Amino acid sequence: MVAVQHTDQNSGDIARQLLAHYDVHARDLPWRQPPGARLADPYHVWLSEIMLQQTTVAAVDAYFRKFTRLWPSFAALAAADDADVMAAWAGLGYYARARNLVKCARVVVGEHGGTLPGNEADLLKLPGIGPYTAAAIAAIAFGQRAVVVDANVERVISRLYAITTPLPKSKPIIQEATDAITPDHRAGDFAQAMMDLGASLCSVRAPSCPSCPVAFACQARLNGDPESYPAKLPKAAKPIRAGRVFWIERNGHLWLERRAEKGLLGGMRALPDDHWTARSDGDGQPPVDADWQELSRAVSHIFTHFALVLDIAVTAWPTDAPDPGEGEWWPVKSLDKAGLPTLFRKATIAVLNAGERR
Repeated sequence: MVAVQHTDQNSGDIARQLLAHYDVHARDLPWRQPPGARLADPYHVWLSEIMLQQTTVAAVDAYFRKFTRLWPSFAALAAADDADVMAAWAGLGYYARARNLVKCARVVVGEHGGTLPGNEADLLKLPGIGPYTAAAIAAIAFGQRAVVVDANVERVISRLYAITTPLPKSKPIIQEATDAITPDHRAGDFAQAMMDLGASLCSVRAPSCPSCPVAFACQARLNGDPESYPAKLPKAAKPIRAGRVFWIERNGHLWLERRAEKGLLGGMRALPDDHWTARSDGDGQPPVDADWQELSRAVSHIFTHFALVLDIAVTAWPTDAPDPGEGEWWPVKSLDKAGLPTLFRKATIAVLNAGERR
């Protein structure tokens, strides 16, 4: 591991200056308490941190408010129907988080009396909680000294110490450097102050160095090229997969299936498809024999590790015919309430806008 040099100034003044800045400029977020106030609600911290994994604050805000309105506690969420939770999550992406959300709530209720554990070791045993999330909850909800490193913190630390080792290899170096400047007191405020700094002044492009409270200690600023940090290896091009999705309509109702619990978009309502995966194209075969009409347009969607292009086929299902499989008929006029993932919402919008239904 490459050692990061720390001076008394870099290990003490950074925290003091950053906390002083946070006291004035902290973001007002529904899951937070004001700087220096009482600790935040553990349920709110946990829920927001799960939602914020690989997702922006702007996208999470409305979902957080909806979830806390529908399920205001671990007990309420643990008792919720899985399908209702998945439907409420629809559009936020990374659906394994929603499945783990319910699993975790049930473990908290069943094994911890409805109270979230307050230390990292026990938090790490819960479904859906990894090292970053455990540290964030421990610091923000329980006031524990924990080293909290997300993508924003990685950028701030990489610039403060001009760390030239590319990510992800530099993660242990960044962790060590963050540990060195994390204070014993107000660790939760410090973690949120670091996140806020990376989300605002220390942005990916055109960072506002003159306004930064820790610019005095920033090696990247002294080097004159803060945008070059953190160093990253070139990204490999995403593979492009192809598939088909099938619109089956009867009397103003659309046939929807429930995807398998495990795998991509697991447990979600969806249109039938031709078994495309992240690793392979679909087979092109419809789920049932019918008079299929190909839509003149396709939809595309970008996942974390691949891109997908979907052709769309539509058919009218006879009123007196048996159902096309295992699933449910959903009113076309109420598709916005079906909780479809973004990919399948795109497909339904394409069909409705095309006017090519039968």
